Amino acid sequence: MSDLDKVLEHIDADLDNALDRLFNTVRMKSISTDPAYAAETRACAEWHSADLESIGFRSELRDTPGHPVVLAKNHDADGTRVLFYGHYDVQPADPLELWEGEPFDPRIVTLPDGSKEIRGRGASDDKGQLMTFVEACRAWKAVTGTLPIPITILLEGEEESGGVNLPGFLDAAKDELQADVAMICDTNMWDRDTPAITTSLRGLCAEEIHIHASDRDLHSGFYGSAAANPNHILARIIADLRDADGRITIPGFYDGVPEPSADLLAGWEKLGFSEEAFLGEVGLSVPAGEKGRSVLEQTWSRPTCEVNGMTGGYTGDGFKTVIPAVASAKISFRLVFDQDPHKIRAAFRAFVQERIPNDCRVEFTEFGSGQAVTFDVSSPFFQKTQQALSDEWGKDAAFVGGGGSIPVTTLIKDKLGLDAVMAGFGLSDDRIHSPNEKYSLTSFHKGIRSWARILAAL
Repeated sequence: MSDLDKVLEHIDADLDNALDRLFNTVRMKSISTDPAYAAETRACAEWHSADLESIGFRSELRDTPGHPVVLAKNHDADGTRVLFYGHYDVQPADPLELWEGEPFDPRIVTLPDGSKEIRGRGASDDKGQLMTFVEACRAWKAVTGTLPIPITILLEGEEESGGVNLPGFLDAAKDELQADVAMICDTNMWDRDTPAITTSLRGLCAEEIHIHASDRDLHSGFYGSAAANPNHILARIIADLRDADGRITIPGFYDGVPEPSADLLAGWEKLGFSEEAFLGEVGLSVPAGEKGRSVLEQTWSRPTCEVNGMTGGYTGDGFKTVIPAVASAKISFRLVFDQDPHKIRAAFRAFVQERIPNDCRVEFTEFGSGQAVTFDVSSPFFQKTQQALSDEWGKDAAFVGGGGSIPVTTLIKDKLGLDAVMAGFGLSDDRIHSPNEKYSLTSFHKGIRSWARILAAL
């Protein structure tokens, strides 16, 4: 048997122990956003650091102004240097009454079809995912006495609460984090049988606007038509943001947005994606974005403009005939390729200002921005990872786009100069951030085996 075969055999035999270790960390209420759980969040970091020490990593906690970072290294081997990123913090479990069991009392649930799920907060996001990588390292050490390549592991404790201290940490520790490629396990498979590597993520630009008119709410009988109504002004602005074909009308908005390549589109076509099923899951049936674009194009390679919330006037029970003094909206843009979020923000503000009447005013509040990130899949790191995943799952691993944003990927690329291979084993129905979060036992088991293969390939 090859070393890899022996490692895979060991992973199979040690699965129950791997589950015990995962359950240990899931039991810890590492809720980073709530100061009441600061001590338990730190205890979770200490547990992970000690666990990594136990398998031969030189590990320590690095304090930040918030929760600590776990930084662990094992560079005993030669070869491709990998920086692995994960996060040990979790979302709050609220609302507790919607959980079918205790959120921090992990358990295995057997479904009617015989498949099994790990239930508990953090089971998928991200404790189950990051432990697939750690368990693969553990297996290599147990079987061969060493890791196949030099590895640095960085576990963040604030991903679920904004990650405000990670940029400063990366700046301070830049020399210690040198590697050839980054690996991230915080994404999904294409479906429960098909592994995937996420090769692009959209950026973000978020704004809140408040349109002010009169100095108080007005009686609509006394002032109707004579006084400016911020709700009308806001409605016109929002209506103007898209044309009849669904294109966003802000000048210069599509600067830096190329057409997806024919090869990329052909690869997406092979995925067998069903637009009807995708929309049907949420009670819809008709794609609503740019005409002539597939749903995958709309969600992976095209930018968006979405109204996330609107308020103005009386919204309680019954009826109140007023003209409000203020109307507001929260508007976000998902950005792609080389779109500059700062230019988008400036262009949006100018677009709004042009539509504000002379005796009204608008206030803007910024709620974050980030550049989109795209990686070249022809890189040997992506090609070797794809082959390793395909070997484990018996199906060709898909290169997919991501509709959301994972800010750490941009930070790693900008501050450390590294491409990030995002190979995760979550499923779209894992209910992350929601009650009854789960992680497929198959995802956990084969995720460990997958990383063992990837480390061998690299």
